[in-house]
Amino acid sequence: MTRARSLTVSAVKAIVSIGLLWLLFSRVDLSRLWSVARQASPAWLVTALLLYLAMVLASAVRWGVLLRAQHVRLPFAFLTQSFLVATFFNNFLPSNIGGDVIRITDTAKPAGSKTLATTVVLIDRGIRLLGLALMAATGASLMQRMAVGPVGPRMLWAGFGLGAIVATPALLMPETATRILQPLRVFHAEWVDERINKLTYALTRFKETPAALAICFLGAVGVQAILVLFYVAIARSMHIPIGFAELAVIVPVSFIVQMIPLSVNGFGVREATFGFYFTRLGLPLESALLVSFVGAALIMVFSLSGGIVYLRRSVVS
Repeated sequence: MTRARSLTVSAVKAIVSIGLLWLLFSRVDLSRLWSVARQASPAWLVTALLLYLAMVLASAVRWGVLLRAQHVRLPFAFLTQSFLVATFFNNFLPSNIGGDVIRITDTAKPAGSKTLATTVVLIDRGIRLLGLALMAATGASLMQRMAVGPVGPRMLWAGFGLGAIVATPALLMPETATRILQPLRVFHAEWVDERINKLTYALTRFKETPAALAICFLGAVGVQAILVLFYVAIARSMHIPIGFAELAVIVPVSFIVQMIPLSVNGFGVREATFGFYFTRLGLPLESALLVSFVGAALIMVFSLSGGIVYLRRSVVS
């Protein structure tokens, strides 16, 4: 991507985010919004931060399980610190690719291969996406009778099923991935063959350790449940009457919507998603914006810990 194109894409994303936020804020009572925000319970906000910490720890455990399946054993503290740094870059860069780069860089040397480290991170991200889709589909099914949104359970279950159909052959039939990637040999046969062999070897190890994949998937679902609880705690802090069942639909769907590269770090589209669902539930738009913004603010505050870890590592090195 050329610099001019990159700047154009960034400008379009900024315009979308600013435009959506302007539209949303033009429809709320700012004095009422500020009044509710001032009443937020510090205890519940601290609870939310602790829940986010639990999410990071669970994610580090899941990542470690996948690495061990590849015979790569790293200390839990190392993986946690790496995940914290990745979280920092995800929240303070225009995209969340930077966090993946950090995780790959941190594990490439111990794994003995950047291709292997990349494969593990991509498998981890893919399983997390499946867990997200399952949580959203399950929540939408449970809340279907309330008709709280346009993304119905059928669409979400279809997305989950499609993801499973795509992932299953790659994990259970590694040779399939080899055949699919063969056309890339026209660019540089020797280099591509080496990467394909390493990828096939990694996928074969995953095939031989189905328990690791199952644990990782259950962990991904658990991580999504913790994130829903994170937003439940934020809502409780401001006495907003919405519970786990409703947020089990809203939060995963908002994460899915944010994956569409149309905004800056999801700003605007996330708030619009919360606003749509909250108003469908009979809650004021101010409540939606507060839960969304406070959630984003707490995540950014928490991710500063990753920035501190990164600075410490830079000083030591």
